[in-house]
Amino acid sequence: YKLLDLISFLTTGEKESRAWTIKRGSTAPEAGAAIHTDFRDKFIRAEVIAWDKLLEAGSYAKAREKGWLRSEGKEYIVQDGDVMEFLHS
Repeated sequence: YKLLDLISFLTTGEKESRAWTIKRGSTAPEAGAAIHTDFRDKFIRAEVIAWDKLLEAGSYAKAREKGWLRSEGKEYIVQDGDVMEFLHS
């Protein structure tokens, strides 16, 4: 990954957690396009938390209660290990 300048971000839900590979320096909408082009084209914002903070919280709901989720816009540069929820229209 380092040699190819790639990173991973994660998505998680009730049935599945998954890692997605993107180029280092990708914005949130560009990362969303790895999942589906609608996530890029109709991007509103992304809720983001680092994977280790999510594990510390114990659940996405508890992380939200603690105020650990960040709302990021179109210019956000995705970091290796971010856990993201994309909001789109």
